[in-house]
Amino acid sequence: MKVKLIKEPDNEYDKEAIQVKVKGLGKVGYVANSPYTVKGESMSAGRLYDKLGDKAKGKAVFVIDGGVVCRIVDTGVENLNIIDSDLQ
Repeated sequence: MKVKLIKEPDNEYDKEAIQVKVKGLGKVGYVANSPYTVKGESMSAGRLYDKLGDKAKGKAVFVIDGGVVCRIVDTGVENLNIIDSDLQ
């Protein structure tokens, strides 16, 4: 499943918030940004924020209890490759 990642710099709770959208469903949540919500060795929103453009694309790889782990397939930034990095 493909996901769209959209930065939300005006989010009142998290200045590094990255919204996750799925076509046909709309907003389904946010990239985890807390040591309590990040799964395993996934990258948090804070670690990803400066590596992504305003919009990026991901692909769901694993569905686990309490979340989904995705692979970044398009950072939205020219010449920046973090394709092998996972996020939750």
